[in-house]
Amino acid sequence: MSSEVGLQQMLEVAVSAAREAGALQKQRLWGDFTFSFKGEVDIVTEVDRACEEMIVNRIRSAFPGHSFLAEENLYADGDPAWRWIIDPLDGTTNYAHGFPWFCVSIALEREGELTLGVIYHCMMDELFTTTLGRGAFLNGAPIRVSSRAPLRQSLIATGFPYDAARGNENNFRNFFELQLAARGVRRAGAAALDLAYVAAGRLDGYWECKLKPWDVAAGALLVREAGGTVTNHMGEPHRIDDHRILATNGLIHDEIESLLERAGKAEPVL
Repeated sequence: MSSEVGLQQMLEVAVSAAREAGALQKQRLWGDFTFSFKGEVDIVTEVDRACEEMIVNRIRSAFPGHSFLAEENLYADGDPAWRWIIDPLDGTTNYAHGFPWFCVSIALEREGELTLGVIYHCMMDELFTTTLGRGAFLNGAPIRVSSRAPLRQSLIATGFPYDAARGNENNFRNFFELQLAARGVRRAGAAALDLAYVAAGRLDGYWECKLKPWDVAAGALLVREAGGTVTNHMGEPHRIDDHRILATNGLIHDEIESLLERAGKAEPVL
C-alpha cells in the first residue's frame, strides 16, 4: 500500500470516527448525563468519555499498532511514529450547559509531523478535513483563509483558561488590547472550531494561551493547509506542545503579534 493510499484510508477512518462521536453528542445534548470535575471549574461529562472510547476503538481496530494522545485517558504505548491526537468533545463546558458550540477534533502525527486533521461540528453537520500538502476542505469543498486586512477591519477570536480567575496568564490584557484594535473579538469556547473558522475564512485570526495539544493539533494543520500562518505569540513556528497559539490569514499576523508583545509588557489584569 502506498503512503498516499494509506493516508487516505486513515482519513476515512478518522472521518467515520468523528461522525460517529458527533452523532452521539447530538443525540445526548439537552438530555440527562452526568459530569464531574477535573479541577475547580474544568469539567468532563460521560459523553466526553464515551466519545473518546468510541474514537480510540474505531481507530485502534483499523491501526492496532498506533499510539494515542487523548484528553480524558492514558493509553498503552503504541508505535510513537504514528500518534493520534484526540479531543473527543472540544467545548465541554458549552455542551454541559446545552450551548450548541462544540466539536470532535482528531489529528494524526507521523514521526512528529502533523499529517491529518478532522474537525466535526455535528450541530451544523460541518466536516473540516485536511491532509499534509493536500489543502483544507469543508464538506469536501476547498476552503481558504480570508484576505481581510488590516486588523481594524478583521474579526478575530480567543478564549480564556479555566484558571483565569487565579492565574497571572489569564489573557485579559491581550483581550483588552485586541478588542480595541480589531473590528470585533469573539469568545465562543471551542478552540478547534475557532481554528477551523480561521481556515474557512469566517474568522481572520485567533489567539489563545494555556492550550493542550488536543485543542490545536487538527486546527493548526487546517489553517496552514488553507494558506494561513500559525505561530506562537512570539512569531516562532508553532509546535503542538506550545501552550500559546496565534493563527491568522497571514495578512494581520504581524499586527496581532505586536499587540500581544505590548500586552505582555503591561501590568496584568486581575
